[in-house]
Amino acid sequence: MTIIVSLVSYLTTMSWPGDRWTLAARDALSAPWTVELLWTLLPYALGLLLAAVLYRHAFIPLDRVRRVTEIGWGCIAADDKRPIAERIREIQRPRKIGQLPPVYPNGWFAVTESRKVKVEQVIQVQVFGETLAVFRSKDGTAHVTDAYCPHMGANMAVGGVVKGDCLECPFHGWLFRGSDGSCAHIPYSSKAVPKTANVKRWESREVNGRIYVWYDAEGRLPQWHIPEIGHITRGEWSYRGRTYHEVLAHIQEIPENGADMAHLGHLHVPNILKGNDLRDAFANNQAMDLAEHAWNGEWRARESPESHMAELVMTHSLSFIGGKFKLFKMTVRAEQIGPGIVHLHFDTGLGAGILIQTVTPIEPLRQKIVHEFYTSSTFFAPYAKFVLLCEAYHLERDIMIWNSKVYQSQPLLVAEDRQILKFRRWYNQFYSENSPKFNFRKESFEW
Repeated sequence: MTIIVSLVSYLTTMSWPGDRWTLAARDALSAPWTVELLWTLLPYALGLLLAAVLYRHAFIPLDRVRRVTEIGWGCIAADDKRPIAERIREIQRPRKIGQLPPVYPNGWFAVTESRKVKVEQVIQVQVFGETLAVFRSKDGTAHVTDAYCPHMGANMAVGGVVKGDCLECPFHGWLFRGSDGSCAHIPYSSKAVPKTANVKRWESREVNGRIYVWYDAEGRLPQWHIPEIGHITRGEWSYRGRTYHEVLAHIQEIPENGADMAHLGHLHVPNILKGNDLRDAFANNQAMDLAEHAWNGEWRARESPESHMAELVMTHSLSFIGGKFKLFKMTVRAEQIGPGIVHLHFDTGLGAGILIQTVTPIEPLRQKIVHEFYTSSTFFAPYAKFVLLCEAYHLERDIMIWNSKVYQSQPLLVAEDRQILKFRRWYNQFYSENSPKFNFRKESFEW
């Protein structure tokens, strides 16, 4: 009844037009509250609540976040009462790691979404086993530096203040320029700022609604740039939502899926209504098994000057009764841009869209995967959210595999797997002489 009373209070204070009908309605709502009146209004209130819930689920952009302990662990016994993180660590400790490639490839990696950093705001992010400060200067430019002040080690992303294009350390007030990392001012020192007073500045770019940093083990400047998506930059396409996932795997395992068409033809065939837990996806269910996904495509590397890019063009359909009836069919063109960015271009009967996938190492064998979806106006919101949610469910099936698999440096392949070897040769270009290796004895699974 509290909801009804609040609704009536709101309606009686509204500014109503002067026609007879609305005046009569206002008089009725202004009458003393009685049980009969409340019961009369109850269906309308429930209707409004239902409409609000439907609007939220159909039109408000999706925001699905799954941390490392929240997804991909269906193998853990439900009757074990210990904390989930403790049980995951127990599973990970004896896990065979394999002969891993270097853990951090060279390239552009997303550190955060643009909307998360307001003007004159600073946030901290964890990537590459380090803590960085991401801040936006007064003129709107995004900067990325190491978070820890070289003076006494304070975390400048915790309590630091953005002043102009500088970040002020909260401990002693030292000011560091975002443009080059140099110290601009020491408030209590009468001498010139030491030339060695610098914080590491990361080469960064803000494009397509995200802030990226360039990682290179040899300290080289960016070797290529991230293509701008004009429909997003010009505001022509609508933002439909995001998903965020964490996975315990080597970063190369994730984009390698794009060249592994055989896994699409097995792991991702059961229809999405069977869920993201593999025990349910592969369980016999005569009703659910009437509908299946079908995939067909081919991965290829591009030639110079786009040799840092690869492409997968495929068709995806959902059909009933062995493919006799198709519910939908769409063409997807996936552009792999360096080691950690994928642009998935969707073309459907309802319009076009693009899903931006970024994979960024948080630390060795722990990655964050972010999907953001933008579509044309005809690709209406409920359908766009459904597509994004389906993508998340398919990804979560992969995560259940990645969290527990071993990297095979010399996999046993058949002729139909040849694209996997092509992918690995292509991806190897992102490693260099000083790319860091994983040391099992020094690293841990504490997160």
